[in-house]
Amino acid sequence: MGRLRLTYAGEAHFDRTRLLETGEVQPAGIELTYIEVGVRELFRRMAQFAEFDVSEMSVSTMLMMLSRGDDRLVGIPVFPSRHFRHRQIYVRADSGIGEPRDLTGRRVGVPEYQMTAALWVRAVLEHDYGVAPRDLLWHQGGLNEPVFAERLRHDPPPGVRIEPVARGATLAEMLEAGELDAIISSQPPRQFREGSPSVRRLFSDYRRVEREYYERTGFLPIMHMVVMRRDVYEANRWIAVSLLEAFTRSRARGYAQLHDPDVPPVTHPWWQAELEELDRLFGGDPFRYGLAANAEILEAMTSYSYEQGLSTRKIAPEELFAPEVLEVAGD
Repeated sequence: MGRLRLTYAGEAHFDRTRLLETGEVQPAGIELTYIEVGVRELFRRMAQFAEFDVSEMSVSTMLMMLSRGDDRLVGIPVFPSRHFRHRQIYVRADSGIGEPRDLTGRRVGVPEYQMTAALWVRAVLEHDYGVAPRDLLWHQGGLNEPVFAERLRHDPPPGVRIEPVARGATLAEMLEAGELDAIISSQPPRQFREGSPSVRRLFSDYRRVEREYYERTGFLPIMHMVVMRRDVYEANRWIAVSLLEAFTRSRARGYAQLHDPDVPPVTHPWWQAELEELDRLFGGDPFRYGLAANAEILEAMTSYSYEQGLSTRKIAPEELFAPEVLEVAGD
């Protein structure tokens, strides 16, 4: 028999997924075609149409779907995207916002309220600084372009007000005009990217803040996971382990290549010093896969989703994944 042909859609994550993209690593028994699709479009297409056999997926949206009884997708504990998000709270320089509690009562823009980056920022603001989602006035819309397409319909949680921006407007323009006080986004507003003095980060010393957060919580926030269409999985349940093992091999080889002193992987003259610090801080590769290695952070995420009114019930972390991979180490 020939190998099962599957299509995977996701971002190019360089060291973590490059070998899957080039085909140098292939899942056992599978001929995997890797196509690049921007995640904003991809998450909408998967939430609405379950379009691809296997794909990268927003953890926040996946939790919302499961809590509503929508089980068209089933996950494997591969997390290709993880980011600290303290650095991605942007404020007007003249807003008088000097610390998180100053956001109370302010107008805050977000490209999509349900996105995982915003889930994490709201959790940080509430649990570390006492600023709850209901304390902010939320505005939802395109960041730098006037384009907005909600991936999964949801109503505002009780006590939270989410207003759409006007047609043709962008969050970046509203921040510049003083119609917003802050923006939470995985990408910077145009003015910040261009070096405008009118926009700054809330946490100017974000690396110190994020390191302290990690040392205190042990969390390098998960953003995305890998999912399979349930009908594809149910017809070939062995693919869950095959895919997990292949993603793990690709990531492990990529991480080893980062440490090759003869082949600089990035245009950074001190990349080896950075890697040495990462190895000390995280005890090795910070992007570990597998449920066991990520049980605590996934428990926190499922709790945040429910307390923020995105999930209609508290999801247990193991509900996200195929039973075949629950005991498989992804390290």
